[in-house]
Amino acid sequence: MQRIYEPENLMEGELLQGMLASEGIEAHLAGRDLLGGSGELPIFGLLGLSVEDDQADNARALITAYNAALPLPGDEPDSFPGTLVC
Repeated sequence: MQRIYEPENLMEGELLQGMLASEGIEAHLAGRDLLGGSGELPIFGLLGLSVEDDQADNARALITAYNAALPLPGDEPDSFPGTLVC
């Protein structure tokens, strides 16, 4: 397995894990149980998405595309320009 991405928080990690699963890539989100130790453990590097070696390149490409995505014009509210409404 290869660690391919460090999500900023648990919500992003679970979102990306679900996105990869929808594309047929099984991802393991390591570190989710360590978040309760905040204050005692380092802040960064606790969470990590790992996938099988043969799926790593495809998973990285999907995550890169996700991070590069922008909201479509007209999909964001006037009070929060640049924010995607889900």
